[in-house]
Amino acid sequence: MAGRLKAPTGRYGGRSAEERKADRRRRFLEAALQLFGEAPGFRATTVAALSQAAGLSTRQFYEEFQTLEDVLAALHLEVNGWAEQAVADAFAEAEPLSLAERVTVLFRAYARDVTSDPRRIRIAFVEIIGVSPRLEEQRLARRARWVELICTEANAAVARGDAAPRDYRLAATAFIGSVNGLLHDWSAGRVEATLDDVVEELVRLLVGILRPEGWRPGGSR
Repeated sequence: MAGRLKAPTGRYGGRSAEERKADRRRRFLEAALQLFGEAPGFRATTVAALSQAAGLSTRQFYEEFQTLEDVLAALHLEVNGWAEQAVADAFAEAEPLSLAERVTVLFRAYARDVTSDPRRIRIAFVEIIGVSPRLEEQRLARRARWVELICTEANAAVARGDAAPRDYRLAATAFIGSVNGLLHDWSAGRVEATLDDVVEELVRLLVGILRPEGWRPGGSR
């Protein structure tokens, strides 16, 4: 399609054109969460099938998106945004806690949000992989945001004397890989553990990175 169709303007049914547009977009994203996140998956979904699931027409689809890849890109950003907000909301609770307790609160907030709906895990860790260079760049950019968050928290812990001083970027990248892999396997039923068990294991891994063997709070060895 050479370009998007133009949506009508003005009020209809008591709602503005902007409100109707936002509603259509939300319905397409909710339908995509179902079809991409469960069955048949992104690669087997058609514009017609997505439109039908959303209760809208293909004409209305092209008023909101150009391709199904655009829908997946928007949904991937939204899933990550929900998780980021969950962590941001947990900062107030975590602020006065010890390092291990702080890491636990923040990471549990992330894990609970991502695993609250198995479809979110599939969008974040499965469907986004290998679609296109554009989506791969988006996936890596979002992962880099999580790496940056861990590095920021680690450096703050170093400043407080709660963690060993070092460049944490490589370790944070490795930790994010562990998080993605373990949460995906857990959600797929390949790990026999509760979510609390998974969180505790990952917290132990992160605390071990921040406080390597032989290091003591305050920097003494």
